[in-house]
Amino acid sequence: MRSAPGCPILAIVDALVTGATGYIGAALVRRLLERGHAVRALVREGSRGKLPPGATPVVGDALDAASVASALRPADSLIHLVGTPHPGPAKTALFRSIDLVSIQASVTAARDVGVAQLVYVSVAQPAPVMRDYIEVRARGEALIRAAGVTATLVRPWYVVGPGHWWPVALIPLYAIAQWVPGLRDSAQRLGLVTLEQMVATLVAAVETPPPAGTQRVVDVPAIRAARVSPG
Repeated sequence: MRSAPGCPILAIVDALVTGATGYIGAALVRRLLERGHAVRALVREGSRGKLPPGATPVVGDALDAASVASALRPADSLIHLVGTPHPGPAKTALFRSIDLVSIQASVTAARDVGVAQLVYVSVAQPAPVMRDYIEVRARGEALIRAAGVTATLVRPWYVVGPGHWWPVALIPLYAIAQWVPGLRDSAQRLGLVTLEQMVATLVAAVETPPPAGTQRVVDVPAIRAARVSPG
């Protein structure tokens, strides 16, 4: 077992990240590197320079299962973050051509290579809006379960952080909903989480995978409570 420098109790994880240059991906890659993990990122040729320093680029296509599989090793944790940026009702076609196709590729590759774990950022569900987006993410979860891949399914609703602050204006409404019995469950399931909380959740998922062959769900309350050991 390898240990992270300066932290003998932390085993080093070999991680392959798709979507590593995105909003969540770049922050996660930096945190994994800070904790001493070995991080490779599946990127297109033109995106090499967008990666955080220290990540190893692997040129490939996240929409193609063979390409993803060629970048994987059996001991890897595959962290799937590919998705349509700023999802909205008008982007249904992109959800199906990017979000769905990419998770299909990752699941097939993870199953064929036999990776240690697949970490998938899904979405909180059920919800009264964004039905097409939720449907695609739910189909991604179903593919993972059908393949029997060891996986962590992370279900945020909206991740607030740099460039993504507008939902903060809704916090008073969430606070009111917490006190209304008929709205409390939805307010908790569809609550806001911070980028820092998401990164902590993903790091914890990578470092402590579920039992082999099982899938666990991490919902909004658990994302908010996420903590990782000092690294």
